[in-house]
Amino acid sequence: MNSSELTGPQSGSSRELASLLADPPRERADAARNRRRVLEAAAKLFREHGVEAVSMDAVAAAAGVGKGTLFRRFGDKSGLVAALLDDKERELQERILSGPPPLGPGALPGDRVRAFVAAYADYLFAHLDLLRVSETASPGARYRIGSYRFWHRHLSILLAEARPGADADYLAHALLAPLAAEHVTAVLRECDAARVAAGLAVLADALIADRP
Repeated sequence: MNSSELTGPQSGSSRELASLLADPPRERADAARNRRRVLEAAAKLFREHGVEAVSMDAVAAAAGVGKGTLFRRFGDKSGLVAALLDDKERELQERILSGPPPLGPGALPGDRVRAFVAAYADYLFAHLDLLRVSETASPGARYRIGSYRFWHRHLSILLAEARPGADADYLAHALLAPLAAEHVTAVLRECDAARVAAGLAVLADALIADRP
């Protein structure tokens, strides 16, 4: 397979994925400063005490803003967590869209699937408590998050190329299922992160392996 075959279709898919990204909100300078203060205070408190133990009142006090301001801006703790995760998600999304292969364009579809699973697992382990709050804020919250639609569409495109004729849309959901924060939190009570990552790699390989 030549380089044009590797990059041509994926360039179109990158444009499709980029269309799923929401533009960052435009803010007044003072609003942006307050937002940074709140997120920095929340990140510090969450890191020191754990997400579940920190109240919105504590975040407001640490950031030096009123509780009303905090709730109007972020809604609730899950909204605050989503804002904290936003930069990290965008970093991974940009690596997928335009970073070096195999995570970025320019590699075979199967190699990109493997790279995504490994990269997402690293992201998940690093932010597990935040992701768990975000994904379980309400029934089905995980599937309404914009980033889930991005991850799912990315895998659907790659799996359609790697397994022509297969139900790539369903397989993408199936591969994302064991990457749910609630599931991984439960599994980590019995397995360490290295074992979980190795198992995820086996699942990815099983989906993209050549059939006899």
